[in-house]
Amino acid sequence: MDQHAALIETIAIGLGAAFIGGLVARRLRLPPIVGYIVAGVSVGPFTPGLVADPATAMQLAELGVILLMFGVGIHFSIRDLLAVRSIAIPGAVGQSLVATALGVLLGVALGWGLVGGLVLGLSISVASTVVLLRALMERGELDTQQGRIAVGWLIVEDLFTVGVLVLLPPIAPLLQGESGDLLAPLAGVGLALAKAAVFAALMVVVGGKVVPAVLAVVARERSRELFTLSVLAIAIGIAWSASAVFGVSFALGAFLAGAVLSGSDMSHQAAADALPLRDAFAVLFFVSVGMLLDPGYLVSAPLAILAVTLLIVVAKSAAAFAIVSTLGYSVRTSLTVSAALAQIGEFSFILATLGLALDLIPPEAYQLVVAGAIVSISLNPFVFRLVEPLERWLHDRPRLLSRLERRASHLSVLPVVETDALRSHAVLCGYGRVGKMVATAFERRGFRYVVISDDRREVERLRDAGVLALYGDAANEDLLQAAHVETARVLIVAISDAQSARLAVERTRGLAPRVPVVVRTHSGTAALDFRAMGSGVQPVHAERELAIQIARFSLRRFGVSAVEVDAIATGLRERGGTGGGPPSSGSANRLRSWLASLWARFSRAGRTPIETAEPDAEADPAQLPAERIQARLAE
Repeated sequence: MDQHAALIETIAIGLGAAFIGGLVARRLRLPPIVGYIVAGVSVGPFTPGLVADPATAMQLAELGVILLMFGVGIHFSIRDLLAVRSIAIPGAVGQSLVATALGVLLGVALGWGLVGGLVLGLSISVASTVVLLRALMERGELDTQQGRIAVGWLIVEDLFTVGVLVLLPPIAPLLQGESGDLLAPLAGVGLALAKAAVFAALMVVVGGKVVPAVLAVVARERSRELFTLSVLAIAIGIAWSASAVFGVSFALGAFLAGAVLSGSDMSHQAAADALPLRDAFAVLFFVSVGMLLDPGYLVSAPLAILAVTLLIVVAKSAAAFAIVSTLGYSVRTSLTVSAALAQIGEFSFILATLGLALDLIPPEAYQLVVAGAIVSISLNPFVFRLVEPLERWLHDRPRLLSRLERRASHLSVLPVVETDALRSHAVLCGYGRVGKMVATAFERRGFRYVVISDDRREVERLRDAGVLALYGDAANEDLLQAAHVETARVLIVAISDAQSARLAVERTRGLAPRVPVVVRTHSGTAALDFRAMGSGVQPVHAERELAIQIARFSLRRFGVSAVEVDAIATGLRERGGTGGGPPSSGSANRLRSWLASLWARFSRAGRTPIETAEPDAEADPAQLPAERIQARLAE
């Protein structure tokens, strides 16, 4: 390939093959990632036909990793990272040790010796940043507790791997039985950790002020092109500086760059500007992974590939599940984190490449790591699909569930209060942005409520503030009973996890069928499913209610009466409000519209044109006299 055209040819071949592979995968109802990886195999050096440059493809893939981690850092602040340190640090270290030990056993069984097994174990111990983040984003769980734990866990794994990359070259002679100085590798590790600490401190102290200030100056120029350019320059420039000057990985440098920007009011615009390039280069990452595989190895060593796949997908997941459960988190969190980490990726290739260059592993070991990465990445979407069935299976077995969550049981006990007198209260499942606003409304009127949250720190803060709070999954019947849902006045389900929300409503209907339920949904289909559970369940479709409130306000600006606006809003809710076009022509809708129009004519009969164009006092209850407010509440 002409070196002058290598970059363009690699992009053209890689994106073209990914488009075809992704489209075919979607038609076959497979995850697009599988199509991207197969596309990479088809344009790799081990297959005939068009061949893209693997080295150039890997560099383009690094851009995808940088932009992806930059976007994650924007949404994942330093405070969020520190909040999960109690689980991320012991979890990442414990799982890495388990995976490394199992890799050593497999390497010895394959005849590569302890050293080869050690490199193999280290390679399969670290998960892929790109795969984990894409999976969490597609499931809408990046901002959940399990998403924050998984990302924090991965950051710790990356730091651990950086230390291994620094340590491996100087101790390679010792591992191979040659004489060497043991102090040199230890000094190298200490220097690497010191550089990483200095870089992190500079980013938090200096970058936290400089980066937002630079973007503020650019934003004042009111040039979208210049702002986008500044975002990309900051993300890629800091990532490169982190690697070149401080020896930190591109991914970690980009993550910290985004984290220091997260507190700025321009962070959302910065993330939006980086989104198109991020997705394109992330696809090239999967293509580059496929290009590394020799298809002939899949045929020649099926048992070895099966063994390494079991270690990655089953053993690593089991270790992660055991660690998260032991540290007192819910089954839902444990299953999600274990599924997210059941794969390997970019750092695995780097470790395997270094081991091959240092003559610590044979060439077939490198191919085994690549094959394990491809198989585990391809299986990862299917592993995620097992989370909900496994959760339901565990919830249907209370004894097993109680054993798994026994560590968290002490957090699920109400504070010392007269629980027998807990009646006519509200049970609030979830304490995110929506839950906090609902709780504020209750506090202003002095209504009593109990919070169920899977965020341990939030539960502890609520208890310190004197609020009744339970730790765990709202779908747990024991928690619902501990919250006295059977004597509650209302249950509010304000959690973003659709599966947990559905299970919480189902179990509440079983425990207390007469208690009204208000549940937050994000799709019209989910809203219909909740309505089918009975008249006592009121789903609130977030996007639909937002659209209805915008429509209400806009119609009032046109002078439409409050009664007619209410009728239109009711019609939008009944019709679903999911698409445009004229409303249904059913007789009930026609009668409702005719009555609303008739009432509107009477209500506008005595008004002047100016009065008609302005909203009346009924549009804003705050403008009504106290007597009229009381009358409307009584109605």
